[in-house]
Amino acid sequence: MVKKILSCLDKYTIYAILCPLFVVIETVLEVFIPFYMSKIIDVGMANGGDIAYISRMGGLMVAFAVLSLVCGAVAAHFAARASAGLAKGIRKKIFDRIQDFSFANIDRFSTASLVTRITTDVTTTQQAFMMTIRSVVRSPVMLIVATVMAVRINWQLSTIFFVALPFLGAILVIIAIRAFPRFKYMMKIYDKMNGSVQENLAGIRVVKSFVRGDYESKRFAFSADEVKHAQIRAEKLLAWNMPVMQITMYGTITAIVWFGGRFIIGGMMTAGELMGFISYVSQILMSLMMLSMVFVLLIMSRASVARIAEILDEVPDIADDGTETTVSDGSVAFENVSFSYFKDENNVVLENVSFSIAAGETVGIVGGTGSSKTTLVQLIPRLYDVLGGTIRVGGKDVRQYKVAALRQAVAMVLQKNVLFSGTILDNLRWGNQNATEEEVVNACKIAQAHAFISSFPDGYQTLLGQGGVNLSGGQKQRLCIARALLKTPKIMILDDSTSAVDTATDSKIRAALRGNHKDITTIIIAQRISSVCEADKIIVLDDGKINGIGTHETLMRENAIYREVYESQQEGKVTA
Repeated sequence: MVKKILSCLDKYTIYAILCPLFVVIETVLEVFIPFYMSKIIDVGMANGGDIAYISRMGGLMVAFAVLSLVCGAVAAHFAARASAGLAKGIRKKIFDRIQDFSFANIDRFSTASLVTRITTDVTTTQQAFMMTIRSVVRSPVMLIVATVMAVRINWQLSTIFFVALPFLGAILVIIAIRAFPRFKYMMKIYDKMNGSVQENLAGIRVVKSFVRGDYESKRFAFSADEVKHAQIRAEKLLAWNMPVMQITMYGTITAIVWFGGRFIIGGMMTAGELMGFISYVSQILMSLMMLSMVFVLLIMSRASVARIAEILDEVPDIADDGTETTVSDGSVAFENVSFSYFKDENNVVLENVSFSIAAGETVGIVGGTGSSKTTLVQLIPRLYDVLGGTIRVGGKDVRQYKVAALRQAVAMVLQKNVLFSGTILDNLRWGNQNATEEEVVNACKIAQAHAFISSFPDGYQTLLGQGGVNLSGGQKQRLCIARALLKTPKIMILDDSTSAVDTATDSKIRAALRGNHKDITTIIIAQRISSVCEADKIIVLDDGKINGIGTHETLMRENAIYREVYESQQEGKVTA
């Protein structure tokens, strides 16, 4: 897990190596300062105030202090660059991995959880790494060198902190074992709160239109309260870390001063040696205190690192191991296809579905809510993979194609119309970044979007808010259709994508598609029978199974479900 995280350093590895190097130099220089201080007391001052000796030793102390400061500053600079580079690498790796996910992979993680992992968890990991490459190197070096120097001064007095260390270590281990699961739980609650925020902001118009602001405020307050309680429960355990450290530190120094004073009285130790010894013990205990702080941060970051690794270790559900790079035509064939979101043969949403569509045909798909119409068409570009059976596009199993090649040949206009921040032109060129202005305008005319775009003062350069909030539902649908047309696909899937436009505009779009793109296989999922009645064939789905296939006239005669839907819609028109 740690190796996987560190691999994200990439070109910043050099800074991660140089930082500990300068930390070691800084620490060694710092450890020698008490040695010269003890010499000033025991030699310079003992010899009646030898100014030359005191000045020489004092000069060395100042030089070592300045060099130590410079090395510390350089190490801090390298640590900052290395940790920032690591955070950048982790975020890029997470984002790249998410791009490789199939819909099934994405379903396993909530959007809020993915956002938390790529922001909060990465930041926590970054801070832990920065502290680690500085303090985890500095503290052991200082601990070892200062201990050697202290033992050289008086090995008997050194036994005091050798007794304190096991006690301190045992307490820290107990804290670590008990704290980790609490921090792991805290991050789950954090995900839940972020989910609440994201849902509320995405649906802010609905919240305001139903005057549910107070309700949502209370709901968020409850989520925030849960996070607070989880944080308190986790961090109050870590709060014991510092008191335990301080008690150990002050207790050790008190014992050293007591026994050291007795050694001086007994002539076993000089005042300068005791001062130096206390300085070294302070350095040892400070190094332990720094280690304990890093220890706390590592406990907190361990849960974040595990959550990051969970994303990086997630194996994409769809293996891109095909070799075909060209889709010859838009023919589609389903052969005994079954599908389950959970890969459970006893819980399928599509069962033994078989049908064929010739290249250039227009096919309608109708069925009640939950009949798996959308799921069926999402299998064509391998947004999900089948549980059983085979899907052929252009006469070949979809698994034989490179995923990018297959999806480039299939244009989908989904139920939820997604537009991005930027201009209308930027959004349209998602379909083809090299599309000419003439191609863009032509696609928009077919999608019946050119007129309303031209009515805007800035035309195709009109800036859209996030998600296209400054457009109506029908306008967004027409832009999405135009964007799909710019891909010049072999297969075009319209998933209830004209539900927000009036029937006259819907009819114009279908007529324009038939007149300008006869070679494109068009699959239309619709609630309105009028949107598919002119299709070459219509597939009726019911509870994940095919209930009927035929033309409008054939299904009106032979299929009860289709006839019932049609008649109910006609009655609605009469009533209206």
